[in-house]
Amino acid sequence: MKKKSLPLFTFIAFATLSINTQAAIFITPKAPSINAAAYIVLDHNSGVVIAANKPDKKRSPASLTKLMTAYVVFQLIKDGRVSLNDEVRISKKAWKTGGSKSFVEVGKTIPLETLLKGMIIQSGNDSAVALAEHIAGTEGTFATYMNEYAKELGMTNSRFENASGLPHKNQHTTARDITILASATIRDFPQFYEWYSQKEFTYHGIKQPNRNKLLWSDHTVDGLKTGHTKKAGYNLVASAKRVGMRLISAVLGSTSTQARAAQTQTILDYGFRFFETQEINKIDQKIAISGSTKTEIKVGFEAPQTITLSRGQYKLTQQVIELDADLTAPINAGDNIGHLIIKFEGKNIAELPVIALENAPKAGFFSRMLDKIKF
Repeated sequence: MKKKSLPLFTFIAFATLSINTQAAIFITPKAPSINAAAYIVLDHNSGVVIAANKPDKKRSPASLTKLMTAYVVFQLIKDGRVSLNDEVRISKKAWKTGGSKSFVEVGKTIPLETLLKGMIIQSGNDSAVALAEHIAGTEGTFATYMNEYAKELGMTNSRFENASGLPHKNQHTTARDITILASATIRDFPQFYEWYSQKEFTYHGIKQPNRNKLLWSDHTVDGLKTGHTKKAGYNLVASAKRVGMRLISAVLGSTSTQARAAQTQTILDYGFRFFETQEINKIDQKIAISGSTKTEIKVGFEAPQTITLSRGQYKLTQQVIELDADLTAPINAGDNIGHLIIKFEGKNIAELPVIALENAPKAGFFSRMLDKIKF
């Protein structure tokens, strides 16, 4: 995509949505304070962080690690390199792995899908190790996959050393990074994300519950994952959807299973109560172009855009398109040529890219000369 570094000027007052002649009294309460080492809550669609405390502080992920383990497996299924129907042989190492278990048996072969569900729903460490060994031969090699995908997703403060989340001195993540991973899981693999909402898992006659207590207490919560070790404390990454708005939260280093659930509920409720996400479906404006075989082209969005603002604020905003000065051919469809600026009380509060929706080929020499002298 061609980018221009020309100065900007206000081109179109696209919309003025304010309906009151007198100034609106507009107050958004401060984010709640919770007793956890770090937390964040953000909008899944816009990526806007609604509230956070120490979101980039490195923390031990505990079983939140399995979110990355699952993401790697999902990717390899998508690529056709493994299948849900693969028969996975359980090694002695996987069988002996401590902590939470799916109770797989050494030497047995188990469908990959069963192991995935055991890891996601019940948090089986043995299932996580078995999956890692099946895919990469060793858990250490599998961790290389995990770190490469983390880098690709922009998880700049995370490092993984194993598939299960059992304590390792070099393994860490952050509240921000783990919500990036959660959002990618929801976006890239909706068919697998549904498993994170299942309340129980049964294998070998043993029924075990999902440890995410919010699945029982809040019907809008539909995933993702808990984690706990002595070093990490109590962690919970959750997502909820209400009135077309999806939020993702992470609470790291809480003090108990009850506390992490209550704290997550608090920050999700805050986000839904005091913020809203608006989708701007279409801008379809025509602008004049010089030096082209066309006199004008359409500009707008490549796809619907979303913004997250304080609840009630959007209807009081003004919207202005600012375009690159002196737009001259050639321009290709998809070129970034300006921005839609969302203003509130004279201040810019959001900015969305505006692109050319069609080509503007360069005119011949004589046509350009005539255009310059307006002959």
